[in-house]
Amino acid sequence: MNFVHAAAPLVFAAAGLAAADPSTPSGAGELSPVVVTATRTPERSLDLPTAISSLDQAQTQIGQPRVNLSESMPAVPGVSVENRQNYAQDLQISIRGFGARSSFGVSGVRLYSDGIPGTMPDGQGQFSQFDLGSAGRIEVLRGPFSALYGNSSGGVIAVFTEDGPPGNRADVSAAYGSFATQRYSLKVEGDDGPLNYVVDAAHFQTDGYRVHSEAERNNFNAKLRFDLAESGTLTLVGNAIQTPSNLDPLGLTQAQLGANPTQAGIGALAYDTRKSLSQEQAGVIYDRSLGGSDDFAATVYAGHRATTQFQAIPAATEAPPSNPGGIIDLSRNFWGVDVHAVDRHELFGGPLQSTLGLSYDDLEEARRGYLNYLGSDLGVEGALRRDEANHVYDADEYLQMQWDPAARWRLVAGVRNSLVGVSSHDHLIVSGDPDTGVHYTAVDPVAGLTYRILPTLNAYASYGKGFETPTLNNLAYRSTNPDLTGLNLGLQPARSNNFELGLKAGEGWLRSDADVFLVHTEHELAVLANSDGRSVYENIGKTERRGFELGADAIGPAGLSTRLAYTYLHAIVLQSYESCAESPCKLEVVSVGSYLPAVPKNALYAGITWTQAPQGFSATLETQGRAQIFADDRNRAAAAGFWVENLRFGWQQDRGPWHYTGFIRVDNLANRHYLDSVIVNDSNGRYFEPDPGRTAMFLFTAGRRDR
Repeated sequence: MNFVHAAAPLVFAAAGLAAADPSTPSGAGELSPVVVTATRTPERSLDLPTAISSLDQAQTQIGQPRVNLSESMPAVPGVSVENRQNYAQDLQISIRGFGARSSFGVSGVRLYSDGIPGTMPDGQGQFSQFDLGSAGRIEVLRGPFSALYGNSSGGVIAVFTEDGPPGNRADVSAAYGSFATQRYSLKVEGDDGPLNYVVDAAHFQTDGYRVHSEAERNNFNAKLRFDLAESGTLTLVGNAIQTPSNLDPLGLTQAQLGANPTQAGIGALAYDTRKSLSQEQAGVIYDRSLGGSDDFAATVYAGHRATTQFQAIPAATEAPPSNPGGIIDLSRNFWGVDVHAVDRHELFGGPLQSTLGLSYDDLEEARRGYLNYLGSDLGVEGALRRDEANHVYDADEYLQMQWDPAARWRLVAGVRNSLVGVSSHDHLIVSGDPDTGVHYTAVDPVAGLTYRILPTLNAYASYGKGFETPTLNNLAYRSTNPDLTGLNLGLQPARSNNFELGLKAGEGWLRSDADVFLVHTEHELAVLANSDGRSVYENIGKTERRGFELGADAIGPAGLSTRLAYTYLHAIVLQSYESCAESPCKLEVVSVGSYLPAVPKNALYAGITWTQAPQGFSATLETQGRAQIFADDRNRAAAAGFWVENLRFGWQQDRGPWHYTGFIRVDNLANRHYLDSVIVNDSNGRYFEPDPGRTAMFLFTAGRRDR
């Protein structure tokens, strides 16, 4: 295949790096082994036949604002997390191109926080409740084995709250930067006998880079773990987020971008476009060993999320009675349970580990739409135009097995059976049958094989099927024509075949991994039209993703350490669109061979850190590069590629029971103007969301620890 020939030189280069002598150079430290739990049991990432990366607490917290995943995720290959500079909209998150088209929240990628899903049963997730101020590590699973987590096909992002240190500790943090950006937090944590605890509260606010982009966010996160001795452990997790009113500057046209990139988009000021949300969530996790070879784990969670968003839909457009209005009001109650058991035995002389589990997730949504005007007053709540009760659930069973038949071999295989049900009741329909619904099913097998070439060098191959259902947001509109009402039930789930080959190495001063992948997807979900607040989706016939990923970490002499992440991704449409906005479905020809929007072909991160251990001083210089991204499926508009350089430096110091840190970070050192993200397929051509030039921030933390 062409992609194998194209990637071969890079693979051989990575193999040479991986097979390099892992003995520690004089004066250098050693990298600790990466132990991951995204596969449900702790394992060295080196031994797993899948692409998986982990960011530790130093990478997610030290010298970081701790506000957005986009701060640290560029250091993970295969992952794109773009900051829109708009806190009324979610970050643009994708893994190997899955999720790049999402216009609301995160889709195509599953999100977890301490084992509790941040992804709803329809496949749509939010990450705003993730607390980076207390994140101990972030794990990213890419490729075929993502299917074992259910309704997603691109990957898994799992955030784990740190454990409290021995004794008791309290930290107060403050940060101030460009555009009056501020963050304040208080964290108390510790380990006191049978109780390990972390409680973190943070307040964030900014005036924003653009006109009409002010934002405010309050986060709370708590994790309490009780050691029940022989009965196992019981962990209580609770988090909450509240954003009173984040202003939405909207996207810009090419002409507006050239005239003044800081301006607000058309209608943003007149209609006071904004978004408010609140969410409260709690979960209980029970883990117990059932003997020398068996384990049991159960997770139960529940929560509520309320979102209100004011859009800039012209009053004249909203006037027809069939229009759902320019205000979206969502109230969501959700809950779920996951139970699984792990059994360990011998099979033909090799250890066999089996995991069998059941999961159920449930979402009740009240979706209302209101006019965004009242009389001549714009940007205020008007008459009710939409009132639906939507229900989504998933009921899944999964099995995963891991067997080491010989010293050099490991086989991992699994299967997940998924049932997703969607139903809707329209309260505004007074005649006929207002109830509609649909069910989606999938059986997704995965398998992978690891071969230990050397004690520090492994090769692997894996294959799996993926499954991604339309979200409630995908189903919300049949057409941009307001006369065509009801859910877009003609949409089909996307189904993919995922292939992956890779090399991993790691011990001493060097750790590296490289992989090539090929993904064929049918019925991929894409935006047909995005206009007047309506995103109408359709199914693409076929797409192909093929690419190469390389990640490396190294510790050198004199306190130097480096990190590298490179991604090559060629993602194209193989077949024309399959439009089901109206019945019967019809084909709408687009440019076969066009590149998927919001997906860069090349992305590179490189960072070098110098640490002076006795004084606690450190400095990090990093560069990020990204190729152009298209803003629409026909590739008629694009955001150019860019390079940016960032610098952060500071110190950490202990004085008796007191601990201090102070950091200064300067982002975009060269003061370049660039576009980090785009609004995909906006029908009015308002694709562009500009990034600021050079910015600066000062961060300070003071803490006391009682040993």
